[in-house]
Amino acid sequence: MSVSELQVLEPKEFHGLVVVITGYGKGKTTSALGIVLRAVGHGLRVCVVQFMKGDMFAGEMKSLKLLPQVEHHLTGKGFCGIQGDPYPHREHRADAQDAIVLAKEKMLSGRFDILVCDEINNALKLRLVDLSQVIDLIDSKPPHMHLVLTGRDAHPEVIARADTVSEVTEIRHAYRQGIEPQKGIDY
Repeated sequence: MSVSELQVLEPKEFHGLVVVITGYGKGKTTSALGIVLRAVGHGLRVCVVQFMKGDMFAGEMKSLKLLPQVEHHLTGKGFCGIQGDPYPHREHRADAQDAIVLAKEKMLSGRFDILVCDEINNALKLRLVDLSQVIDLIDSKPPHMHLVLTGRDAHPEVIARADTVSEVTEIRHAYRQGIEPQKGIDY
C-alpha cells in the first residue's frame, strides 16, 4: 500500500494545543523536531525558535533548511552558565528577550500552524525570560495554532496551562559512561 492510499484521520473539532516537553532525559528537542517532521508531512507551516542553541552546530540546523514549510531561528549564544560559557548573563538575557519578542511576532503573524520554542523552559529557569512573558505567549496563542515548549525545569504554571505534557526521564546516558556526544544522535 502506498502512502497516498492510507487513511488520513481528521479531528471532528480542531483544537490548537499547548505541548510541553520537559525533564532531564535526552530527547526534548528531538521530540519537538519529530512533531515538526510530522507536521510537514501534513502540509502544515512551522516556525522553530531555538532560545539557547547558538554556539554549536547541530544537524537540525541544516535539516530544517531543507524543509520549505519550516522557518528556523537560531537565537542566543549557547547554553548559559555551563561548559566554559564566556558570556555574561546580561548578554544571554538580551538574546532571550529578542527571541521571545520574535516568537510572539511569529505566533501572531498568521503564517504558521505550529510554533516551537525550543529551550524556553531553560531560559525561564535561568531568568533569561520572565514567567509573565511565557504565560503571555501561551495566553496569546491563536486558537488555530499549536505551541510546543521544550526544555528542562518547566515551570508549574506553564505545565498547568498545557494541554499535553511529556517528561523525558534519563535512565542511562552514554555521556555519563565517558562516551563523547555522537553526530546524528546527540547533535
